[in-house]
Amino acid sequence: MTPEDPPLLFESPSFLSAGFFQFEIVPAAPAVNLDRLRAALQRNPPPPGTILVLPELWATGFVYKQLGELSRKTPWLLEQLRELAALYHIVLAGTLAERVDDERGVLLYNTLFFSDSDGLQGKIRKQHLFSFWHEDEWLTQGDSPRPVATASGFVGGLVCYDLRFPETAKVQCQQGANLLVVSAQWPLARIEQWRTLLQARAIENQTFVIAGNGCGMSNDLKLGGQSLIIDPAGEILLEAGEEEQLATISLDPQKQQQLRERFNTVAPACYPFDDQEKIVSLAECTRIVELRKKQGQRIVFTNGCFDILHAGHVEYLQQARKQGDFLVVGLNSDRSIRSIKGENRPINEESQRARVLAALGCVDAVVLFSDDTPLHLITALLPQIMVKGADWQEDAIVGASEVKANGGKVVRIPFTTETSTTRIIARIRE
Repeated sequence: MTPEDPPLLFESPSFLSAGFFQFEIVPAAPAVNLDRLRAALQRNPPPPGTILVLPELWATGFVYKQLGELSRKTPWLLEQLRELAALYHIVLAGTLAERVDDERGVLLYNTLFFSDSDGLQGKIRKQHLFSFWHEDEWLTQGDSPRPVATASGFVGGLVCYDLRFPETAKVQCQQGANLLVVSAQWPLARIEQWRTLLQARAIENQTFVIAGNGCGMSNDLKLGGQSLIIDPAGEILLEAGEEEQLATISLDPQKQQQLRERFNTVAPACYPFDDQEKIVSLAECTRIVELRKKQGQRIVFTNGCFDILHAGHVEYLQQARKQGDFLVVGLNSDRSIRSIKGENRPINEESQRARVLAALGCVDAVVLFSDDTPLHLITALLPQIMVKGADWQEDAIVGASEVKANGGKVVRIPFTTETSTTRIIARIRE
């Protein structure tokens, strides 16, 4: 650091203490589980200023078939948490089933809620659904994880399986979270991984981690307990056993301050990629896709001209990427576009169009094709998911039958804006 450089400043968490309440959840019994929390707080009141973490789906457990109806209790449960937070001057964090009714129908999320005396301070939806437990068949995946602003600082959140994905914690810490909460129902059979992963998240993000796990039985599964509080250097400050326990411990924010002043692994956020490398030949794309498939990734394919890239395109591509794990965009070559749209198109030549597409974070690969349709690309790549606009009927989508015959599916996505390349060109000409 030179004399002209500003001093390094870090906003440490101002929570005076942290804790967890681990217990055996009674399935589909919100009132009973709430009473367990009340009784535990009465027996062992946490110090004012504590953030107290509860297990995943602490009020209901994983009763999938009943979650839709039980989710109607969530507003009432959040009000009860507000009253308890006000009574003890604490912050309570744990997941509940969140119900969202919109044009897509009833969506259920596994959502980490943060409540204090003023009510709900924020929420973080579970990002990674555990298909081994069939979560993805009943719940909706969350997106855009952001730390929650509480009266005592910014807090990030992970829900159980999220713990295995370092980037979910990292992105929240880079946004300002100086404390990570983990709400889980982690099995006893993998409890050593639980401890290791929690310590890793603390060390790599130089942050306190407060993890509340369930204990006892969850359906036919034995949960591990062993809730943990870990400091920014990875030292375990407090660890529960396998039985019900409410415990708290004081935090020393200076530990984090001093560690990050020596060296900081959270602040650096360089961009290590050359987006042009996403523009590949069909042969190279086929090789990449095969490797991705072997890793268990779901390949998504869509195609288009993308002549003048606009907001409608970007929203469409973002939604396409969310359908799977790796998005390949088949891009019409200049010759292909002239064959379809006439000699006055494209406006932007193919290398420029490919370069702009490759710069989008939601696009993983761009492949040019010169035929009128991308059928050759589709049959070569055989993606698991074929995406087109909702204005296309499924039986008219090129490659749809081939994808479905290979066990894949077709997803039709509506455009959410009225913008179109044709209208942009017409407006420029006016």
